[in-house]
Amino acid sequence: MRQGERPKPEFKQLALKRMQEARNIGLLAQELEVSVRTLYRWRDDQLGREKKVREPVPREQKLEAEIQRLKQSLANRTLEVDFFKVPCKKSRLDAGRVATLARGHLRPDPGSNVDARQLEC
Repeated sequence: MRQGERPKPEFKQLALKRMQEARNIGLLAQELEVSVRTLYRWRDDQLGREKKVREPVPREQKLEAEIQRLKQSLANRTLEVDFFKVPCKKSRLDAGRVATLARGHLRPDPGSNVDARQLEC
């Protein structure tokens, strides 16, 4: 059988009949040009067996738990960043206002004022 080609039902029936009589399933699979797993899958389908549901292995469970922990950590960091954005904006605005007020209320630099230079001498 060619790769990607769907087997005809007659071919499957013949393969399953030969599988019952065969001593070496691997050689039969090579002869029919299908995988051993395919032969067993056809047999399970014929017998009406349900497909086995694979249980996650402990490593996968650990990785899933790690993913959940990292997602939670990212959510917490995002909340922190959002929380501190507003106070930072306010402090920058306040700093600009303070500089404007300071310019209006502080004495000018003595070096820039001619009268002030004369008094210092």
